[in-house]
Amino acid sequence: MPRVNPAIMVWARETAGLNQKEAATKLGFRDSSRSSAAEKLAHIESGQKEPSRPQLIKMAGQYRRPLLTFYLSNPPRKGDRGVDFRTLPQSEHAPEEALLDALIREIRARQSMVRVIMEDEEEAEPLPFVGSHRIEDGRAAVLASLQALLALNAADYRARPSAAAAFDLLRWRAEEAGVFVLLKGDLGNYATALDTSVFRGFAIADEIAPFIVINDQDAKSAWSFSLLHETVHLLLGHTGISASNAENRIERFCNDVAGEFLLPARDLDRLTLEDSSEIGAITEQISALANEFNVSRAMVAYKTYRADRISQDTYNRLRAAFRQAWQEERKQWREQAREQNGGPSYYTVRRHRLGNRIIGLVDHMMAADALSTSRAAQILGVKPRQVQPLLEAGASR
Repeated sequence: MPRVNPAIMVWARETAGLNQKEAATKLGFRDSSRSSAAEKLAHIESGQKEPSRPQLIKMAGQYRRPLLTFYLSNPPRKGDRGVDFRTLPQSEHAPEEALLDALIREIRARQSMVRVIMEDEEEAEPLPFVGSHRIEDGRAAVLASLQALLALNAADYRARPSAAAAFDLLRWRAEEAGVFVLLKGDLGNYATALDTSVFRGFAIADEIAPFIVINDQDAKSAWSFSLLHETVHLLLGHTGISASNAENRIERFCNDVAGEFLLPARDLDRLTLEDSSEIGAITEQISALANEFNVSRAMVAYKTYRADRISQDTYNRLRAAFRQAWQEERKQWREQAREQNGGPSYYTVRRHRLGNRIIGLVDHMMAADALSTSRAAQILGVKPRQVQPLLEAGASR
C-alpha cells in the first residue's frame, strides 16, 4: 500500500482552518504522560509515525478531503475549479460551496491518478480534439466537430426508446472517443447532495485523460444536454464548472451548440405556440416535443426562448414549473424505493455512475498487475474489498 504524504496531512489540516491542538481534539487524540494530543498528531505530520487507517479516515472526514488526497505527491492547488462559468451570488450558496470544493478536489485527485497510470503504462495518447476550437470558429463549425467526434446526430439519438437509453448511447460514444464520463452530485450521501444551481457539470480539458462529471441530482432527461455542453467545453479547451443558471457568453455558446445537436432549429419550428398562448398550452407542446426527442422539457423551453418564441418571463415560469415537477417526481421515486426495498444493486448503481471507460481501465491495469487493489479503490471511490465485486458485476450481466 502506498505511503501517506505527511505534507498533505499538514496542508489538509491547515486548509480546514485547524491548528494542531484543535485537530488533535477533533480526531480523538488524547493526552498521555509521555506526550500531549497535539504532539501525537505532530509526530504523524512530521512523518515519524504512519497514521492508522482509522485515523486517516477520521482526518478525511474532519478535513473534508477525499481519502485518496493523502496519497498525492503534492497538495492540489486551492480552489482548482478551472474557470468558474457560473453566474450566481457566492454568498447565497456558501454552505454548498464547501461541499463543491470537496467534490472537485476528489475528481481532480482521481483524474490525476488516472493520467499517471496511463502514462506509466504507455497507454497515454494525446487526443487532438481537446482544445481544437475557439468560439470565434462559430457554432456551425463546433457542432460539426461535435457530431463527428461522437459519430452521432439528432436522428440517431432520437431513435432510442427513452431519454435514459439515449444518454447511454451518447455517453458510450463520448467514452469511445476517450472521455471519462462520471455521474456524481454528492459526497456519498443525500445530506451532501448539490443542487444544479450550484453545480451541473464539470470538465477537465486534459489531452490525455479528459474528464466530464455530470450532477446526477439533475433529471435524467437533462443528463445528455449536460454531457454535450461539457464536451463543447473540451473542444474549446476549457477546464471549469458550470451550473444551470449561467448566462455568460461562453455558457450560451455551449448551450446553443448542445441544444442544436439534440434539437435542430428546423424541428423547433414544429411548435405552433406564441408567447401569448396559455401557459398550459405551451407546456403541453413543449412536453410532447421533449418526449419525442428524448430531451428535457427545460431544454426545449430554453431553445424556444433563445429563438425569441417566448419571453424571458415565460421561460422563467416554465423553468420553475419543470423544476418543481422534477423535484416532486424524484421525491416520489425515493419514497417508492424505500417502501419496496428493491431496485438495482449497489454495484450496478456504482458502475453506472462511474462509467465503462474508467472501470475498463482499472480492470485492464489490474489484470496486467500494473495497479494495486488499494490504488484501484481510490480511483473508483470504493473500499478495497469492494473493487473485485464491482469489476465482476459487469462480467455477470
